[in-house]
Formats: sequence, structure tokens, C-alpha cells
Amino acid sequence: MSEATQLTPVAVGARGKAKGQFGVAFGRRFFLLLLLGLVWIGPAWTNTKYLLGMALWDALVLALWVVDLQRLPKAEELEIRRVWNSTLQLREPAVATLEIVNRGRSDVLLRVQEDVPVGLSNEIPEMDVRVPAGSSANVTYPICPRERGDMHFGDTFLRYQSPRQIAERWAVASLRQTIRIYPNFQEAQKDTIYLIRSKQIALEKRYKHQPGLGREFESLREYRESDEWRDICWSATARRAKLISKAYQTERSQTVWLVLDAGRLLRTRVRGLSKLDYAVGAALSLAQVALYSGDLVAMLGYGRRILQRLPPGRGSRQIRALLDGLALVRAEELEADHRRATETLSVLQKRRSLVVWMTDLAETATTPEVIESAMHMAQRHLVLFTVIGQPELREMVKERPETPSEMFRQTAALEIVQRRDLLLRTLRQQGALTLEVEPAKLSTAVVNQYLMAKDRSLI
Repeated sequence: MSEATQLTPVAVGARGKAKGQFGVAFGRRFFLLLLLGLVWIGPAWTNTKYLLGMALWDALVLALWVVDLQRLPKAEELEIRRVWNSTLQLREPAVATLEIVNRGRSDVLLRVQEDVPVGLSNEIPEMDVRVPAGSSANVTYPICPRERGDMHFGDTFLRYQSPRQIAERWAVASLRQTIRIYPNFQEAQKDTIYLIRSKQIALEKRYKHQPGLGREFESLREYRESDEWRDICWSATARRAKLISKAYQTERSQTVWLVLDAGRLLRTRVRGLSKLDYAVGAALSLAQVALYSGDLVAMLGYGRRILQRLPPGRGSRQIRALLDGLALVRAEELEADHRRATETLSVLQKRRSLVVWMTDLAETATTPEVIESAMHMAQRHLVLFTVIGQPELREMVKERPETPSEMFRQTAALEIVQRRDLLLRTLRQQGALTLEVEPAKLSTAVVNQYLMAKDRSLI
């Protein structure tokens, strides 16, 4: 993707500040030297004057600590910078690089701890590095995003000693940063291979000439008795001294709306990802195919309220806006308000378009609200109603029960499957296209349905 470099988080840097009131501590060898002074305790059992020798030894160790502390760079003489080399994508391993500059007069043995969001790493990264005096060093640590959206880094904590390891300083650097985790658009780009086998790639590079009542300008021609007066091009008529009409063609560039349900049903996790994550990936795949085909793409993400809304557009800017919008669509704990989404879309899109609605069905005795909303939407638009199914349900139906408990589970699964099939059949009778597909095959199925709709001029 050409915009990938622009999606990479910016580098942030800061100088260290002393942590705590003093920001100093004792190194490991300080305590070892103190333990060596305990050898004076043996002779002190017979002569208490040896206790004075132990006190002098402790005073010497403390003086060494002070000298070592003075040689250590001040916290302000350390500068740290976090650099990112790639765009952060869902479930795509990445590396964060810390660049540390030591402006002091002594080498330091540095231990760095990063306050990393839980969505990026299960453990707090802790790294050791030696930074020469007046020079710099780099250290890296791996991350693997498990959630989309904005992640917030906290402060970076430093503990450093000289090579003698007698004294130690503590510092903190304010590398607080908000980074954005995007959907995995590398996987989404793989689905554009369907354009190669699709006849649409040739049709969308040029307009297909079809007779009809389209209002997209094609050419000029001489006036005919059947032409309407509003179709006359008066400027061309004046130049040619005879009536000239505008010829129109059926529009081939359509609007595709990606409607994402972010309610509680989409929080269900399948193979480490939520259903909403799969829906976001499928939406991104379809968006790239539709934009390559010359269509306009828009997006609506909703829960109890409208979470993200993007008007129709095309081009690289639209891809960038889609990535940002899809990254910020997060699943909610409550049931989504499907009627609000329908009302919002009806206001935003007056002309007929393709509405790709990705959702799931609640197990209720009555007709779910999302089905009623989709029926209402199908009166004006071509609706591709996509249900993200549970693979284990249909597998359970195929199994042969051997115990009463297995029989009850199979009966419940069969009832759910039949109920879903009935609801989708009802929706198809209203003119909508329907899909129920397992999460792993969602992107492929949605792209295929889109290409089929374009090939048959259903939009």
C-alpha cells in the first residue's frame, strides 16, 4: 500500500529526569563490599577495637559509592528515543527500537523498562544495554498487536550503573505516546487477486455502453423528436446553428456502503480474533476491490450509537480514511441499535447503492431487529446481508449423538441453524442477497458476492 509509510507511528524522544526525591540507589557490588567488612566481626569477639576497623571499612565503601555516583551521568544527560520502522497491524509481529544517547563522561550499564499496553505485549519489556560515554546504543524488543485501535504507552524507566556497579541512578523519560493499530491490510491486499479473474477489471476501466435512462454524460448528437428539452445543450446548439442534445449512459460507478455491527454478538472470539475483527478484515478487502473497480466506498460502524461514519469517496485518501475508521471500530458490551444505523444510512445515501451489512443474529423467538432493519433497507438499496456464523454449530448438527446430553446439544444446535436459515430465506424473498459464512472465509465470500452483483448489474 502506498500509504503504508505514512501510517507508521512517529518517533518520540525525551531526556531523563531523576525518579523519586533523590533518584539514587546502591549497586550490587556495594552490598558485596559491605559483606566483606563483616570479616571484622570474628576478631571483635576478643577485642572490641576491631569494630572500629569495620566502621572504617564501611566508611570507605560509602566513600567509593559517592565517588562512583559522581562519575555517573546525571539523568538529564541521558536521552532516549522510541523509533518505529513499520506500520502496526493486527496480529502482525513488529519491533520497537529504543535509541539511547549518553552525554556523560562515564560508560553506563543501563536497564530499560517500557510501559507497554497490554494489547501489544503480555510482559513488560526489560532490556539491558551498555552505552559508552559520549556515544549511543540501540536496543529492540518485539511486539505483536492483539487488538485494533489506539494504544497508549506510558513512561520509560531507566536504572543505570557505572562499570564498577557500586552506585546506581534511577531515571524516567516521558515517552508517552498514542499509536494506532490498523487492520491487517497485507492480508486484505491478497484478495485483490480476484480482480485478475474477474471480467470487471476490464469493464470498470471504461464505461460499458448500455441503453437506458442513466444520467451520466456520454456524448453530443443531433436533436431527436423524442428528446427532452432539458437534454438540449444550448452552447453546442449556438455554435452549430442547430439543436444538439446530450446523450447519456447508464452509470457504472456505484456506491458501496460497508456497514459493521459492533454490538455484543460480534465480541465472540474465533481462533484468537473477534468476529468484528474478521468483519473489519473483510470490509477492507472489499473496499480495495471496489475502489480498484472504480466504485465509491463508504463506511458506517455502529453499536448503541454511531461509532464511525465515512462518506463515499475514492482514491488513496479514502483508503487512508477507511483504515483509520476501521481501526477505531471497537466491539461494545451491549446490543447494537440497528434501527439507528438504518435511519442514519437512509439520510446519508438517497440513491440506490450496495449495502454490505456484516452482523450476527441473536437467538430470539421473535424476528430480530437487524432482520427488520435489513428488510426496510432492501426497499431502496441492494443489501448483501452477511452473517458471521459459528462453524461448530453446523459441525454439531452433522455429528451422531451417543448420550442424552449430546442429543440435547445437537437438538439445540439444529434449532438454531434452522432458525437462521428461515430468517435468511425471508430476507432473500425481500430482494436481499444473504450470506452465512464462517469467519475464516468471510473476506473471500464477500468479495465474490460483490463481483457477482457487479457482473449481473444488480446494483
